[in-house]
Amino acid sequence: MRFAVVARLVSETARARGLRVPAFKCPPRISGAHRTVKRVGRDVVVAVQVKGRPFAAVIADLVEGVVVTNKLSGVDAGRARAILWEALEQDEAAAA
Repeated sequence: MRFAVVARLVSETARARGLRVPAFKCPPRISGAHRTVKRVGRDVVVAVQVKGRPFAAVIADLVEGVVVTNKLSGVDAGRARAILWEALEQDEAAAA
């Protein structure tokens, strides 16, 4: 359930900033992989391993999934990460 809530928030934030949003799912089909990215045409699926991992690592994989989907690097990647993490922190603070 937490995965779906965070994935939705990351997606909404990315979309509001004009970024492409991947489909998020879990777990990856590749055994032992923490995150996989599959591109089919313009569609991107990011699969994340949740079970047995710190949830902060799962969140980081969701954020990186958006960065990878949009082929961001350098300053643009850093800016996108900051925006997504800030939205997650604001949501957490609002829930407290």
